[in-house]
Amino acid sequence: MLERSVGRPTPVAGQADAGAARATTLITDLPYGPKAAEVAREAVAVALHGAEADLIDDARLITSELATNAFASGSPPLVLCVDRTNPTTDGLEVEITVTDGGCSHPAPSSPPAPEEEAESGRGLVIVEALADAWSLTTTAHGTRAWCRLTRGARPSTANT
Repeated sequence: MLERSVGRPTPVAGQADAGAARATTLITDLPYGPKAAEVAREAVAVALHGAEADLIDDARLITSELATNAFASGSPPLVLCVDRTNPTTDGLEVEITVTDGGCSHPAPSSPPAPEEEAESGRGLVIVEALADAWSLTTTAHGTRAWCRLTRGARPSTANT
């Protein structure tokens, strides 16, 4: 198993204490095809309804990239999970995970720099630029791409 991590995910169940104002989780299957990114963007917009517009924009872009990578490099099934928590009264933390049925090549040790004229290859570079933390884990049985976005409060350092 190869793993590329910048931060570590924190399960929502571990955050559902008296200090967490709200926790929402959306889990949905994505179509294995070119519509995966579109369906993922729409699902994230629903899960983040009422959040700041810039957070929704960043989350939609990241999710689109993760879903596209899962379709282009992985195999079915594709699954999207969006965890939304309010760790403080003025903070919002969003964790986005896309999993697939696996791929035949290992995860990159760092996002590869795309050629200047290339029309693709910028997905993980975009995720790294926008997310507060992210990871990509690839095994023979599945690939898991995860990221965290935090607004209004310091990013969680639990389990990092």
